[in-house]
Amino acid sequence: EAGASVLLLRACLALLASPIYLLSFLGIWEPFCKKVFFPFILEQIGAAHDKKSKKHKQELFSNLPDFKGPSGVLRLLEIGTGSGSNFQFYPPGCKVTCTDINPNFQEGLAKNMKKNQHLQYEEFLVAAGEDLGQVPSGSVDVVVCTLVLCSVHSVSSTLREALRVLRPGGAFYFLEHVAAEHSSWKYFWQQVCYPTWKLVFAGCCLTRELWKNLEEAKFSELKIQHISLAMPWMPIEPHIVGYGVK
Repeated sequence: EAGASVLLLRACLALLASPIYLLSFLGIWEPFCKKVFFPFILEQIGAAHDKKSKKHKQELFSNLPDFKGPSGVLRLLEIGTGSGSNFQFYPPGCKVTCTDINPNFQEGLAKNMKKNQHLQYEEFLVAAGEDLGQVPSGSVDVVVCTLVLCSVHSVSSTLREALRVLRPGGAFYFLEHVAAEHSSWKYFWQQVCYPTWKLVFAGCCLTRELWKNLEEAKFSELKIQHISLAMPWMPIEPHIVGYGVK
């Protein structure tokens, strides 16, 4: 349970971020965050994160072609595509369906599509991970989800939807930041930053133990690796990476 020092430091942080809390109270922050701030800041942080995670992603996605469907084509759906920083890792000829709850990433997305013309882009759906109703059951070979499960409303519903749209034998790929070891300083700071971070970064939760959700989901096999990506001054160092097979 958060101790007194956590609560005190949380209050200090809230004081520093008080203009944002005020704007949120007035109903101004959320729409501004969604349209302007979050896409902008995500591009900045994303660039740094992409550098740090590049070799992990190359390794993670190296076996994507193994999951091609009977037709020899890989049908891939990405949950929370954002501006499309994963496109570079997908194999040539892959058919990509992009989904994101926030339609305001178009600029970065168009840029990354132009850069990655080895892919076939099927459609862009504005949809939450928990509700992919527009996607037929069993219609994709692979679902990709990176740095998204931290901010969905329900992790278990999102994983259920991912499993629903996957064909039997298809795979769910993930790379996510997670809660640190409870006895560590990192976890202490995650707890301190939690409320303000969640407000500033569009609902991103710092202390989710996502490996537990993945273990509870109904995958026939699951490969999870705990890794550390040093992000200076940011409480998102511990990550998990891997894939589960339906």
